[in-house]
Amino acid sequence: MKRWLNLGAVTAVFIAFSLIVVKNAPGNVGQTLVNVSYDPTRELYASLNPLFAASYEKETGHRLAIVQSHGGSSRQAHRVISGEQGADVVTLGMFSDVDALRKRGLIAANWADRLPNHSMPYTSTIVFVVRKGNPLHISDWPDLLAPGLEVVTPDPRTSGNGKLAALAAWAATTSRGGTDGAASAYLTALYQHVKVLDEGARGAATTFAVQEIGDVHLTWENEALREVDASKGRLQIVYPPVSILAEPYVAWVDREVARDGNLAAAKAYLNFLFSDSAQETIARLGYRPSKGGAAFPPITLVPVTSIARSWEDANEKFFAENGIIDTIMGGRPR
Repeated sequence: MKRWLNLGAVTAVFIAFSLIVVKNAPGNVGQTLVNVSYDPTRELYASLNPLFAASYEKETGHRLAIVQSHGGSSRQAHRVISGEQGADVVTLGMFSDVDALRKRGLIAANWADRLPNHSMPYTSTIVFVVRKGNPLHISDWPDLLAPGLEVVTPDPRTSGNGKLAALAAWAATTSRGGTDGAASAYLTALYQHVKVLDEGARGAATTFAVQEIGDVHLTWENEALREVDASKGRLQIVYPPVSILAEPYVAWVDREVARDGNLAAAKAYLNFLFSDSAQETIARLGYRPSKGGAAFPPITLVPVTSIARSWEDANEKFFAENGIIDTIMGGRPR
């Protein structure tokens, strides 16, 4: 699961907008497909896109260029909605980020039912990354409130990673008998330990691993594996006993593919994510594949329905204007 690029190569893919082209002859590329994704999936799609493009050309005879855009999941959704970023498909970190496009009429009402596994090619969770040897003996969520300890996590107002870290902290409290009041008090105290709020997951990884700011980094499991492997022994992962079940979703953008004629390619691309070869790559890069079969360390993953009625309800409860996060953050700048 730790077949990662070296640190220099990882730095090279920090660029937020990359182009992957698969073709047989110079200047002979047919369609272009734009995939707007969330922050840590650069390496994933760098591996998946050439596999799909080769398969698609073999089956259809059409050459395909796949353009990637990466950033904080919620910020990416807003960019697509505003028209700042075109997208044939979105592969975002949370249901609410994809569903925001449905609310603006960009994707169909039944979007989640159009692909296998309710449009989730994999799941994930939030874990801790600490310095080598775990000098502060961090093992569980309460440990993050130790005096003087500094936490690194992305901004929950722009980042899927940030949102999921907040939900994980809340769920770790309520799933073990704590009240909503206790969870709110814990989350308020936790953000007092966060000195830097990066826009997305990869920015937070740079803050923690490269700039060496903070004592613990709250991040996606796959990002933690990449970060630790690239650190060459300077960092390690801690799996808390309890965390959130993260459910990234994918969809084609109906309005965009209707305009540019990419519907067939977009459908094929997203269906490919559920194929055996794609699922193997997904597992190898530290994501929990929808077909199962991959071994990951034991951890209790709490579904969002344990703290809200649905992902949409969780978004309103926690992240809407005057929601829990808005109240906790107060006037803290983005």
